[in-house]
Formats: sequence, structure tokens, C-alpha cells
Amino acid sequence: MSDRSTRAPGSGAAEELNELRESIADVDRSLLELLHRRMHLAARVGKVKAGQGQPIMVPEVHHRVLTRARQHADACGVSEEVMESIFQAVMRGSIERQHRVGVEFRAEAGSRLLLLGGAGDMGRWFQNFAHLLGHRVDVADPAMAPLPPLAGRYASLADVPDLNAYEAIIVSVPLGRTGVVLEELIALQPRGLVIEIASIKDELAPILDRGREAGLKISSLHPMFGPRKTPYESLTFVLAYAEDPQEERLQVESWIRHPYTHLVPVPFRHHDRLMGWLLGFAHLSGMLFGCALTRSGLGAEELKACASTSYNRQTAAALHVLEEDPDLYYEIQSLNPHRGEVYRAATQALSELVESVQEGDRERFRAVLSDARHFLVTEPS
Repeated sequence: MSDRSTRAPGSGAAEELNELRESIADVDRSLLELLHRRMHLAARVGKVKAGQGQPIMVPEVHHRVLTRARQHADACGVSEEVMESIFQAVMRGSIERQHRVGVEFRAEAGSRLLLLGGAGDMGRWFQNFAHLLGHRVDVADPAMAPLPPLAGRYASLADVPDLNAYEAIIVSVPLGRTGVVLEELIALQPRGLVIEIASIKDELAPILDRGREAGLKISSLHPMFGPRKTPYESLTFVLAYAEDPQEERLQVESWIRHPYTHLVPVPFRHHDRLMGWLLGFAHLSGMLFGCALTRSGLGAEELKACASTSYNRQTAAALHVLEEDPDLYYEIQSLNPHRGEVYRAATQALSELVESVQEGDRERFRAVLSDARHFLVTEPS
């Protein structure tokens, strides 16, 4: 009797699967070796670029690599979207490798920076980001008080021996403390650029005006992301300019120059109205989603077990807000002078949708959704 006849049913298929998996593992090892070689080459490119002061991110090269990848999708038996996502990840890795390798080169030309509130979540993010850009960073934060004395680490602004030693001072303190800290800086008159990063700015306007009148160089910057953001994906900063956008852009740009930085100037007086929607309303929708569900009378486990794709997406967006500091989100709502406009529009939109359903007005419902869809898909001019 042959060995084949004595095998258990399905054993041949199982052996074939094991052999195929081993072959795939061999290919994976080859891919990892190729990735290692690619990142080694990226590091060499990074050194050359850093030495010559060339930008790391070159859109034309990025586009060329992705186009080439999409053209090979059919040959690999996958969609263009899959092939593009694979090479997007490889390109992000290459850019990160180039940037990390260039840190010591940038450090030689880097500047000295003081970070006020450096022990907070965004403070720590900025500390890491500034190091990546080659800057030397000192920190002042009340959280440092219990720690042993260490050069470059201070418990308060008053403990900093020489403010004029810094070419820039970043104010990364809670919203309610930003005005107080700016007043202290006005009294101390540092020579370096002061960069405040508050999410709500209107209430700071009189203080910022006094600071400029007193001779301080001040920039109002707003990072449009939280402390969990990786520095190796798109980083949008809004510059709330007071007078000349070009001049103020040049003033702050060198402190955040990075392959993924996107700096958007907006008039200072327009900033908070914009944030009422981009932050206030976006956060509010997530909070409403979670709060309404607590009143549903249904169990979270049951909802999760039966969840639709839309529900899971909404849950992820809501948790991104609900898992963060509630005091921060309260301040973003309460301190924005344009919140009434947002609340009225949200209430009106909900009423219109509810009324159209309750009144059986299908055409009105369609029209409301059509207007919303048209607004969201309209390309910026």
C-alpha cells in the first residue's frame, strides 16, 4: 500500500499549505533584506541632502515612484490602490530615515529654544519635534519642581537664568494660562521670537498687541493635531497673522521646517471662527455621538457585535475626542466666541433633517443631503 493511500483525509493539502507558507516566509525574508538595503540607500541620500541643505521631500520624485508602482499593479495581481499604499509606506519610511540621519547635520546649524510647558502632552511633542529639527531645547514647567536640578530644566520662567540666550520661546501651556505667561514674557522682554500655540486666540489679542507695542517679536501658531501625531505624516500648522502674512511666515517657518509641514496663513481675527467649525463642531459631533448612545438603552457590547462600517467609523472618531483631556475640550468650546454660530447651525440642521423625515418629505430630505454633499466635495479654489 502506498504512503498516499494511508494519509489522513486532507493531509496532502495541509502539507502543501505548509510548503507554500514556508516559501512565502522565504520571500518575506528577501523583502526585508531589500527594505534594509533601500533604507540604507535612503540614509546615504539623507546625508548628502543634509550636507547640501536640500529638502528631504521632493514631490516630483515621490509622484514618480508611486506612478511606477501603480503601473506594475496588474503584473502583481493586485489593485493600483493596494500597490500605491504599499509604496506610500515604503516612501514614508525612506523620508523618515533620511530625516533621522540628517539630525546631527541640522544640529550643527540648529538654534537654542525654550519650551514653556514642556512637560505637558503637546509640550513633549514639540520637544521631540524640535530635537528632530536639530534645535537644542530647554524646558520650563512646574512639573519639574520635584525633580533634581539639571541644566536646561526649570520649574518656572523666573528660574530661567538668561531668556536672551534663546532664539525662540514656545508657549505650550493650558489655554487658561496662556495669557498669564504672555504677560510675564512682556515684562521680561526677551529678544527671541515668542511663539504661542493656543487653540483659541481672540481673548489673547489685547495681550499680543501690548507685547508687539513693547517690542516683542510674537507669532501665533496653531498645530492642527494632537500629541499622538507622528511627525512623519502631514503636519498642518495654522499661522494666525496679525499684519503681513509673508513677513510673519518667514519669521516662524524656520522653527517648524520639516518634510511634512504644511503652514497655512489665516488672518488673526478669522482664526477663532474657523476653529469654531474645524475644532468646536468636529469635537461636538463626536461628543454628541457618544453621549446620545449612553441614552439609547442598548448595551455597548450588543452594538459593537452588530456594528456597521459607519458605526465603527463614527465610534473611532468619537473616541479620539472622548479619550482625551475633557478640560481641554471644554475650553475649546467655552472660550471660542463663535460657538453660538456653530450651535445654531447644528441645531437648525438637525431640526431640518428630523422634520423632513417626520413629515414624510422625501424631496426636502434629498435636497438637504445634496447640498451637504456638494459642499463637502467641492474642490478648494
